Amino acid sequence: MEPLLIDLNDYVQSGEGANGASYDHKTNPNVMLKIYFRNFESARQELELAQKVYAAGIPTPKPGRLITDGKRLGIQFERLYGKKSYARAVGENPELVEPLAKEFAELCRQLHQTEVDTTQFKNVKDHYLTLLEQNPFFTDEQKQKIKDFIVNAPEAKTAIHGDLQFGNGLFVENNGKRDKYLIDLGDFCYGYPMFDLGMVYLTCNLNDEAFTKEAFHMDNATAARFWKAFAPAYFGEKANLAELEKEVRIYAGLKTLIVERDTKRPMPNFRRMLEGTIY
Repeated sequence: MEPLLIDLNDYVQSGEGANGASYDHKTNPNVMLKIYFRNFESARQELELAQKVYAAGIPTPKPGRLITDGKRLGIQFERLYGKKSYARAVGENPELVEPLAKEFAELCRQLHQTEVDTTQFKNVKDHYLTLLEQNPFFTDEQKQKIKDFIVNAPEAKTAIHGDLQFGNGLFVENNGKRDKYLIDLGDFCYGYPMFDLGMVYLTCNLNDEAFTKEAFHMDNATAARFWKAFAPAYFGEKANLAELEKEVRIYAGLKTLIVERDTKRPMPNFRRMLEGTIY
């Protein structure tokens, strides 16, 4: 899988995240790139995974091929022309936070009801156990308790996004209806949906205000409103939301394994969800 050499001058940057930046082709509206800042092996791994996810029928942009600008590696994708993330849409129209949260909840429910070929993807438990083993910030005693929790979590054969949050859900207006997509599926697995819902809760309730504004285009109060509308839409109006939220908060704490892998530093805001619950 040798990368195709591209001229980045043919593209314009359209976004940026913790691990890379996205670019749209200046003249071809059907092409975009995701280029990694570092850890280039992740580009190869994500392309292979993206191809499997797309083949499984998950609503996600069609992956193309591996590319390089001569210094960095990336992936070519089919561009979703006119796309907007749920985070950006809320940031631009905070008065619409409730209907947008409900719409995103339906997209998440659809994902978590999709059974996948378990021979093609990782079990989310195995994924988290590997992250736990590699994490240098927990004590051995904490690691053992976290391991026990992960091993004893419920099983499922349905799709797990891996980084499920309102910035990774997109929609495109198309003849009066919205086509909805999920992006950034580098941690895609299968398993118990709470592993995903923990990230939704985290991004809505546990980030610093400055980060929420920079990454998700809204303040923390608006993000908290998103969760309050999302939860009953996802779980159902008759669900015991107080009890479910207790469980969600534990899985939000487990997400520190993902975040600490990427930031390479301990994240006390998220770890607090584990104190008094797992350890």
